[in-house]
Amino acid sequence: MSARRTLATASLGTVAVLVAFTAPLAGFTQTVAGLGAGPEGGTWVLSSMSIGLGAFLLTAGRLADDYGRRRWFVVGCLVLGLSSLAAAVAPGVVTFVVARIISGVGGAAVVAAGLGMIAAEHPAPTDRARATGLWGASVGAGIAVGPLLGNYLGLLHSWRDVYLVLLLASLALAVAARGCPDSRSGGQARLDLPGVASLAVGTGAALAGLTEGRQGWDRPLPVLLLVLGVSLMACFVVVELRSDHPMLDLTLLRRPAFAAVNVAGLATGAGIIALMSYLAGFVGAALSVPATTAAWLMLAWSLPSVVTAVAARRLPDAWSGRSRMAGALVVVSAGQLWLLGVSTDSGPGAFVPGLLVAGVATGVLNAAMGRESTTSVPPGSAGLGSGANNTARYLGSAVGVTLVSVVAAPTGAVTAAALVDGWHRAVLVTAVASLAGGLGVLLLGERTKTVAPAPAPRGPAQPSEGV
Repeated sequence: MSARRTLATASLGTVAVLVAFTAPLAGFTQTVAGLGAGPEGGTWVLSSMSIGLGAFLLTAGRLADDYGRRRWFVVGCLVLGLSSLAAAVAPGVVTFVVARIISGVGGAAVVAAGLGMIAAEHPAPTDRARATGLWGASVGAGIAVGPLLGNYLGLLHSWRDVYLVLLLASLALAVAARGCPDSRSGGQARLDLPGVASLAVGTGAALAGLTEGRQGWDRPLPVLLLVLGVSLMACFVVVELRSDHPMLDLTLLRRPAFAAVNVAGLATGAGIIALMSYLAGFVGAALSVPATTAAWLMLAWSLPSVVTAVAARRLPDAWSGRSRMAGALVVVSAGQLWLLGVSTDSGPGAFVPGLLVAGVATGVLNAAMGRESTTSVPPGSAGLGSGANNTARYLGSAVGVTLVSVVAAPTGAVTAAALVDGWHRAVLVTAVASLAGGLGVLLLGERTKTVAPAPAPRGPAQPSEGV
């Protein structure tokens, strides 16, 4: 019974985080107008939550493993709820953006700790495959519900209402989680403060630089932010190599399974997620598709991913996690390439076949990454594995969205034909990212038998609670 409750609570938590992440997509025009934001403010409205997620996911996973996964899940729910309230009442774009960054921090704790809770309650391989498949379905469900909920609540009353719904949902999840068993690793419980600070600030600065750079790279601010971010992430590597209690044991990168699942995460973010982040705005601007229709159009991708993530446990056991991730990324790429047939005369239906193909493969990919991220790390480090994989996904998304904004930008007058040409360039770039990720996963997996496993995290043993 506790395993079912944990699975349901953690999966619904992930749904809530993805609803928060995608809610502004369909109601973007209303949100920007309501906040009085210009083009630059609009860029931050869309990207602010990903900064908090990317900066804190890995740290949240490590803290959850060391200090209690249920505890950090509850903390994450409370932070997500209170920051959603702040977003709902934000008087201007600056307050809204800050609230959304904090929502990303809370969401990071919910996602990383939640998948760690699931792994702890489902130690048997068969049970874990089923559970992580259902968790993978929750990723697609959140992406499906977010734009629709945000759009319809905006039409009924106000774009702010979706954040009030998130407040209530987050508080309910925090209460529900109190009935789930807590668990933690049996390893270190010393906080690596230099590692936490350098990684969080470095990742946040790099993501902020990519966001700011979408307004143009001829200004010093985005360049300075990127230099700061890369420098601090380099410092993080040095700190971890010298620490006797590192937040991330860098020898994990020698594990082909760990490297492969994070390559898959990067490719997912830089590929299909980056393209889908651009879809709603493109069909509205180039094809005059209403926001409501655009929200339903995204469902053609996200809904199949829910179904196939649940069904993925029925795939043959002979299909390894590596082969599932690689094959799914190749099929995602094929679905993206199908979208090259769009023209200025196309209606929403022209997108559906390609989105269906990509969605089916994305569900298999989400389920496989959920399982591989928790099994590719030492026992007791499931939260860390989840945090690392989702960090890779959101870093890839930030890079992909920035690249799409550059290659899709019209080179002359902004006409429907120019926007469609830009769409085709964006499709090609993101499809190549998906295909390259699939090939990378295959190449990394070839070394599985020749690389020794990484040691368990160092440090004094701590009492285990439920693992």
